[in-house]
Amino acid sequence: MTASTIPGTEPMSHVATGSVGVLVVHGFTGNPGSMRGLADAFVAAGFHVEMPQLAGHGTAVEDMVPTRWADWTRDADAAYARLAQRASKIVVAGLSMGGSITLWLATQHPELCGIICVNPATMPLPTALVDAVQGMLDSGEVQIEAIGSDIADPDVVEKAYQATPLAPLMSFQKDGLVPLSQRYGDIAMSLLLFTSTQDHVVSPSDSDALAATYGGAVERVILERSYHVATQDYDREIIFEKSVDFVHKMTA
Repeated sequence: MTASTIPGTEPMSHVATGSVGVLVVHGFTGNPGSMRGLADAFVAAGFHVEMPQLAGHGTAVEDMVPTRWADWTRDADAAYARLAQRASKIVVAGLSMGGSITLWLATQHPELCGIICVNPATMPLPTALVDAVQGMLDSGEVQIEAIGSDIADPDVVEKAYQATPLAPLMSFQKDGLVPLSQRYGDIAMSLLLFTSTQDHVVSPSDSDALAATYGGAVERVILERSYHVATQDYDREIIFEKSVDFVHKMTA
């Protein structure tokens, strides 16, 4: 039985007027709570918004253990389909693994007007690290320490899981990032890319690699004051403002 949703991490479905919609995607072991401020900024700008709660997220970490990349991309694609029923011009925005899923959606939907990635995971972990994770799984370990709430602002805490489940992590690497990392040159729509200079979860080099191989135009914004969960950190207003401007520009 699935645990109940953690208060403050609920999904969002906002119906507006007009033709512009934004799909907002959260990260690995995170939940919609980390992206709510950005989603609210899109709502305030008058856009339709879908922000799904990906399978296994936002409840209890035990619910996440059996989930895989295919489950999360399925949920994001279903949210895209719901949004497309009421919006003809769509931009997708994602944080961390949500950025990875945003890039995946861009490979599936070339009709997207643009995409926004905040500290996206784009490159598979080194083979030695993947082998180490596989070794832990083989020895019967289910989870390791948490990766959530990497935030510089001491007054903010992300309501992420207090552990990292290993089997989903392996799926994210092998089923997600390994094939996806070969596709960035195929993506043609414009990309707004936010990168924190200090990120303790995803190396800024992932953003560098994406920018270097991306097939479309890239607008890069460096965040000097925020850690990984920049959408909840000191630079969040920069992200909100530039993202809303980007959607206006891409859908004009």
